[in-house]
Amino acid sequence: MNRYPLWKYLIIAVSLLLGLLYTLPNFFGESPAVQISPLRVAAHADNALLQRVETTLANASINIDGLFLEEGSIKVRFEDTDTQIKAKDLLQTTLGDDYMVALNLLPNSPQWLTDLGALPMYLGLDLRGGVHFMLEVDMEGAVSKTLDRHSNDIRSTLREKRIPYAGVEKLGESLTVRFRDAESRSQALDELKSTYEDLQFREEQVSNRFNLIATIRPEALVQMQDSTVQQNITTLRNRVNELGVAEPIIQKAGADRVIVQLPGVQDTAKAKEILGRTATLEIRMVDDERDLDAALQGRIPFGTELYEERGGGPLLVKKQVLLTGERITDAQPGFNEDNQPAVHIRLDNNGAQIFKKLTRENVGRRMAILLIERNQAEVVTAPVIREEIGGGRVQISGRMTTAEARDVSLLLRAGALAAPMDIIEERTVGPSLGADNIARGFNSTLYGFLAVAIFIMMYYMAFGVISVLALSINLLLLVGLLSILQATLTLPGMAALALTVGMAIDANVLINERIRDELRAGISPQLAISAGYERATGTILDSNITTLIAGIALFAFGSGPVKGFAVVLCLGILTSVFTAIFVSRGMVNYMYGSRRKLEVVPIGKIWIPESESARKRFKYELPPETDSAASKSTEPAQTQNKQTSSVTEAEPAGETDTLPDTGTIPEESRDEPVTEADTAPNKSTRVRGKRKQATRKAKKK
Repeated sequence: MNRYPLWKYLIIAVSLLLGLLYTLPNFFGESPAVQISPLRVAAHADNALLQRVETTLANASINIDGLFLEEGSIKVRFEDTDTQIKAKDLLQTTLGDDYMVALNLLPNSPQWLTDLGALPMYLGLDLRGGVHFMLEVDMEGAVSKTLDRHSNDIRSTLREKRIPYAGVEKLGESLTVRFRDAESRSQALDELKSTYEDLQFREEQVSNRFNLIATIRPEALVQMQDSTVQQNITTLRNRVNELGVAEPIIQKAGADRVIVQLPGVQDTAKAKEILGRTATLEIRMVDDERDLDAALQGRIPFGTELYEERGGGPLLVKKQVLLTGERITDAQPGFNEDNQPAVHIRLDNNGAQIFKKLTRENVGRRMAILLIERNQAEVVTAPVIREEIGGGRVQISGRMTTAEARDVSLLLRAGALAAPMDIIEERTVGPSLGADNIARGFNSTLYGFLAVAIFIMMYYMAFGVISVLALSINLLLLVGLLSILQATLTLPGMAALALTVGMAIDANVLINERIRDELRAGISPQLAISAGYERATGTILDSNITTLIAGIALFAFGSGPVKGFAVVLCLGILTSVFTAIFVSRGMVNYMYGSRRKLEVVPIGKIWIPESESARKRFKYELPPETDSAASKSTEPAQTQNKQTSSVTEAEPAGETDTLPDTGTIPEESRDEPVTEADTAPNKSTRVRGKRKQATRKAKKK
């Protein structure tokens, strides 16, 4: 009955082992560190750079606590923040602008735990420290940029269709296309309506001018505003990921604002530099007619620049930019015809037309494709134009690795913001404040746990101890689960953790009280334990499912701190149900299931009902002492009832039941209500007396 098969005990043991294993990394803390990441695609974080960093720090007599290469960046751990800042300044000066040196925090977990994948929870900005930015998207700038693009596209379309026009001018949030006659305007209107679905046109005539006024449709404007913010969020996230910040928070706030939180980043200036980083593409022509040797000696011809082709030799490139990355609508990594890594670029309409004309007019000449990062240009490749290329699709390939192709496509796709952004709020949370928040949150959870544990153990005795053990396992599994999922723990999450302690004990209270009810009903101890768990399970599931639904709604519709609270709450509900129903039952079965004759259940003092009707309902039999006391307390009432029946009607002695005179009614019997059961003997006595009297009268006659 109260026994578990071996596989259930194995599930509990494995759960405990995994929970302990993945909870351990959270107790080792973090240490200050410096992270070195390449800023340019051509720069690499490899063993050579690792050796260079180690030599630089050793020559400066700076002690390090660890140095390793991880995920394309080099991380150096130090013992204190003073050494960390000193090393950061030294490395930044030594490595130059090709690498980014940022302050960070790294966990102190042992390597064997890291090898097993046991990592500490990510801590939010309020617990770990870091920087917080509120950025506002310049929607007027986005609209202006969109109108500029449409203006150029309209000019190209009208020229391609050979429709005469007098000019295109941007006025406010509209474009004015001028014509000399109504026929040209009508022809242009039909063509532009079919080509530009996001624009709405209306005709206008001013003296001898026939104009078309183009404005962005309201629904297209709303869509553009939303897509602009989302594209900027994607761009910012891609840039922040290059720093290796654990779980950055980048989310939309309102219609045109974005919140950026970088936990662990202590350098505000470096964070701004990351957010301002961009990359774009330029297409220029290679000047093969000028003297390259003279340029190598310092005599660079006018109108040209000297570059080094990646994996190749020096090149003279003309300064005139024929096409820029602003015309790129998409860039994806892939492979070329020779199965070599390449970047596939798609251009917009105007960019496709420019590139088609460029390749048509320069067949047989070399075209240089430059990647520009942080105002530094690099020739990625300089292919020879073999034929005219149309369709707006461009392929870049040339001595790239798969990782480089992915990075280049990422920078080209999300290198430029869709609209300008301004930092309207800036806040820095120091690591000391974060440590103070962690200490307070930990203490609140600890004190709440101790208070609940003391009360439960005093009230439920041995079963209370089992409940406290189940609650401890619940916290262990919850922290381990958060670590496995690599969830971000924030200050509201700490509040949810403390709340889980109070909520999780409710299930054990329901089970223990149900066992008490079964014992009170006279069921044997083993049956009471089994029935208590089985009948309380439904109530526990119902109450926790309703709370889980509320937690899921908070996670789905909340943001920021609300989501952090909801994550811990939902996971806490799942672990509390598991420990209360499955784990605590396993401990009870292990301790009491093997006892065939279990006489006493150590579940605290069981309340005994005082009234006779309640005792009958619970089928609870009182001990002998209690029964005798109850019988004594009912004697005066019975004597009084019998005395009343004898006084009601005088009958001859020997034919009626007589009782001695007992005097007055006791005080305790006066206050008791007379029930139907008490008056039933009096009625039967009167009926028998009347029958005997009628019999005597009949005999006399």
